Amino acid sequence: MSSLSCGIVGLPNVGKSTIFSALTNAAVESGNFPFTTIEPNIAIVDVPDLRLENLVKNLNPEKTVYTSLKFVDIAGLVKGASEGEGLGNKFLANVRDVDAIAHVLRCFEDDITHVFNTVDPKRDLEVINLELCLSDIQILEKRIIKLEKIKKSGDKEAILEYDIVKNLLDCLNKGEKINIESYEITEQQIIKKLNLISSKPTIYVLNYGNNQIEYSKIEELKKYISDKGETFVEIYGLLESEIKDLSSNDKEEFFNEYNIQEAGLNSLIKKAYEYLNLITFYTAGPKECRAWSILRDSRAPNAAGKIHSDFEKGFIRAEVVKYSDFINVGNEDEAKKQGLIKSEGKDYIVQDGDIIHFRYNV
Repeated sequence: MSSLSCGIVGLPNVGKSTIFSALTNAAVESGNFPFTTIEPNIAIVDVPDLRLENLVKNLNPEKTVYTSLKFVDIAGLVKGASEGEGLGNKFLANVRDVDAIAHVLRCFEDDITHVFNTVDPKRDLEVINLELCLSDIQILEKRIIKLEKIKKSGDKEAILEYDIVKNLLDCLNKGEKINIESYEITEQQIIKKLNLISSKPTIYVLNYGNNQIEYSKIEELKKYISDKGETFVEIYGLLESEIKDLSSNDKEEFFNEYNIQEAGLNSLIKKAYEYLNLITFYTAGPKECRAWSILRDSRAPNAAGKIHSDFEKGFIRAEVVKYSDFINVGNEDEAKKQGLIKSEGKDYIVQDGDIIHFRYNV
């Protein structure tokens, strides 16, 4: 599995690059005018993992390796992008390349000019979603013309895809997002090949500054997102960017002062990880404690292949202990004595939090 990615999108001047900078500790180009970020900035970010930290405390390994995600800071989109306005097609092509979307909404007032001259995150959300929807409609309309010709020959695959594309068009023309999970597995495979932006999992990022918009507008926005069955995280983008280089203790003091329970950036990373349908398994020992990401419902040989292709080719078995069991007993020897380490074959579905030792023969 290649590295999965989350694209940070939004209108110009909503704080995308500030959030990206805080996420990655990388100084990125930003400014008080549209299209400052033309080429997407890319960074690999460690996924916060308390379980891994607990394993490290327990085993004191020589090396610790977190699992990671790729974040892509994509240029600001404007109304009319689907017709080529602003960076139009370039922006939309960059969005199509990512696996999930973090849609930043500006929930603060300051001197930075908003493209509509007023701050209204609900309106901004609808503007961008409409542009993404229109872009997908254009792709589907072109596709259906091709399929109409092919299906006349009785091609079963073309007939199936035609029906799916027609259904998707009906959905988008009603202004609805595509829920890929509501389709059969074979249908999902066809939809994924179309690479529609409207089918990508989306997390809305409510970006607060030092001068937030009124509480009622924020609550209305949260309700609007929740009513659509979607999710959001709340981030003090500017604050988290400013304190990104401070020690953990100093950061905690800042968060307490603002009554923030958890860094918004951590929430975003974890939510993106979850929305990409990923789980974590671990390899743990005195040399190295390491977290590995894998798609949910993957089998043991696939997990072995994450470590090395030879492990998958020569897979014999997986020796698995649950994270909670390992932490409770404290070490591998005690886990063996208590019969907590299970020997699993090639059909075993890896569970989130499994600590695995692979046996293989090449």
